[in-house]
Amino acid sequence: MAKQIQAIRGMNDCLPSQSPLWQKVEGTIKQVVSAYGYSEVRMPIVESTHLFSRAIGEVTDVVEKEMYTFDDRNGDSLTLRPEGTAGCVRAGIQNGLLYNQEQRLWYTGPMFRHERPQKGRYRQFHQFGVEVFGLNGPDVDAELIMMTARMWRKLGIDKHVRLELNSIGSLEARANYREALIAFLEQHIDILDEDCKRRMHTNPLRVLDTKNAAVQEILVDAPKLSEYLDEESKQHFAGLCELLDAAGIEYQVNERLVRGLDYYNRTVFEWITESLGAQGTVCGGGRYDGLVEQLGGKATPAVGFAMGLERLVLMMETLELTEVRRPVDVYMVTAGEGTMMAGMKLAEKLREEVAGLRVMSHFGGGNFKKQFKRADNVGAAIALVLGENEIAENTVVVKDLRGGEQTTMAQEDVAAKLAELI
Repeated sequence: MAKQIQAIRGMNDCLPSQSPLWQKVEGTIKQVVSAYGYSEVRMPIVESTHLFSRAIGEVTDVVEKEMYTFDDRNGDSLTLRPEGTAGCVRAGIQNGLLYNQEQRLWYTGPMFRHERPQKGRYRQFHQFGVEVFGLNGPDVDAELIMMTARMWRKLGIDKHVRLELNSIGSLEARANYREALIAFLEQHIDILDEDCKRRMHTNPLRVLDTKNAAVQEILVDAPKLSEYLDEESKQHFAGLCELLDAAGIEYQVNERLVRGLDYYNRTVFEWITESLGAQGTVCGGGRYDGLVEQLGGKATPAVGFAMGLERLVLMMETLELTEVRRPVDVYMVTAGEGTMMAGMKLAEKLREEVAGLRVMSHFGGGNFKKQFKRADNVGAAIALVLGENEIAENTVVVKDLRGGEQTTMAQEDVAAKLAELI
């Protein structure tokens, strides 16, 4: 017997029992971004490897260790996208969407990183991202944070997340801070773990978000990035905080908050939860004003965020916020000569007349008991029953599968009745 083929480790199926909650999360997020006037963009899953090495940074963990990279038949190096921002910028430059223009975009889809799979962290994962181009003030930064806050309220998780903010300043300010931080870390080299030692000279700001308790302890006395900020970044951050205060959005300034990718500047933010254990970040973002020019376009201010959908779904499950609309509203039960086709025609008529109605027809025969059991298994609220007598009289039996009541009515009236019940 042939060996059963399994899914690749860290790449998971989303089964029919799980997809309604996914649809609820995705649908809620899309409704929110639409309410702000943002437009969808769709990018390829595979891009040139050079795009990510230039955008993300050659010495980041993503590029060094996590990307799925391969040579195609022409010898070109291609990579399954590990994040969405670089591809979105590439699409904007290539299609002339960015220079001297304002764009407010969103996208969603799978991303790929080869890292150790664990709860809330997978090799194929799904992100929802928003990117804004052409606006350089703190007002759009504030809008993105307000937008995410609205998403949490709509999903019912707003009491279980908190917002952390920081400004990492300009590239020049960060370069000056980088030198001071390296000098400090070199004084404590004996305490640093191997990962921190590796990052100290390649990407030292990433040491600030280490999970190593001993390193965290010495970082209390490390130089503060805020002491090296340029004046424009300080004013920008003060303006953002003022707008958030006016909007009533609570936040905590975390001076150790940095982003793992090189292209960020000024505003960085994360929404964090205590509900998921170690994987506590559910959304992260910030400014990346230099990335468009870095990838070959004209200088364009930009800001955005991305959220992991697996983590949001997991959080909804953890908090038992799993109530979703049933996949089937009405189940069509038929028995007798000529009833199958009559039932299918009635189901088509109802789908046409009642917007969004979900009708499933029973196939494969069986008695009423079997059909009602199937209706219950698929979660239907209503069963419509057609027998030979009902067809002769142009009627249908409407049975409430939850309350047990049933009534017989003319087929022409059933659409209006279902619109009231569903």
